[in-house]
Amino acid sequence: MTNGRRPQALLVMDPVHFTMQFQEPQLRRLHTLVELGDPVATGDLDTTRVRRRLREVEVLVTSWGCPSLTAERLSDAPRLRAIFHCAGTVRGFVTDEVWRRGILVTNAADENAIPVAEFTLAAIIFAGKKVPFLAQDARVHRQDWSYAGRRGELSNRGRTIGVVGFSRVGRRVVERLRSLEADVLVADPYADAAQVSAAGARLVRLPELLPRSDVLTLHVPALPSTRHLIGAAELARLPDGATVINTARGVVLDTTALERECAQGRLDAILDVTDPEPLPATSPLYDLPNVMITPHVAGSLGSETRRMSESALSELERYLSGQPPRAVVTADEFTVSA
Repeated sequence: MTNGRRPQALLVMDPVHFTMQFQEPQLRRLHTLVELGDPVATGDLDTTRVRRRLREVEVLVTSWGCPSLTAERLSDAPRLRAIFHCAGTVRGFVTDEVWRRGILVTNAADENAIPVAEFTLAAIIFAGKKVPFLAQDARVHRQDWSYAGRRGELSNRGRTIGVVGFSRVGRRVVERLRSLEADVLVADPYADAAQVSAAGARLVRLPELLPRSDVLTLHVPALPSTRHLIGAAELARLPDGATVINTARGVVLDTTALERECAQGRLDAILDVTDPEPLPATSPLYDLPNVMITPHVAGSLGSETRRMSESALSELERYLSGQPPRAVVTADEFTVSA
């Protein structure tokens, strides 16, 4: 809380995202809330000019490209009280020293979840109709449409959708799946059954979910406990012809095991994230007709990123007026979230 005064603020992000996320409306709004010195924005906290500027700064507005806030860097910012992040995870730059100093941290992960959920819903619908794979077939068969029947039943009605992770994205995916006549199952050891039911799904254990899922969609963070959560054994439990969708993190899915299943033609895959990212040029997944790969585009891009900027500015407004934040990030959350 600032008792009506406008605190000194600095934007910390790479120049590309500053230009994308802070256009004239966002900058105008920002100028009404804080004092912006020279420089207004930076992606480098180690220059003499920026280190002098940090001495006066109470607020950081951050995004992609923010350097790690080490103890040494934070020593240059003795007045820093709050960090408002204009993107999702803060894992890449928030350190233990931030928590030790009691600095408020918020993010815009809820806003970033919106386009990911939209992309996932589209992928699920396309999976039911086998659209990406039929599109591949069309390049080969051209005028002969008889290939359509070789992909099995092309339908979304009556499908079982398995959602792994009732996260910000997972919850939104479940809610959007109400538009389909589908049975939706959720596996998440941290989820509340009543909340899952209210969203339109049923909470089950992963071993029960896998053999029933016509489509498996992944929405868990990259943590040591989730690395290869879906490995060879889990993929083997999926029914023949199932589609695996990954818009979460590549390491959640065992790439080698998926390659084997897709190369055999038993499973299909729609991958917006991979491990590694991007895949090496020699990866067989590029050439398989039952695999669609996109270059990590499900999350916020273009005008969608400004939704996150506006959210961060709203959090800044609440901070200035003494209201509690809506999207606070705590050290404890790091053990279970992105």
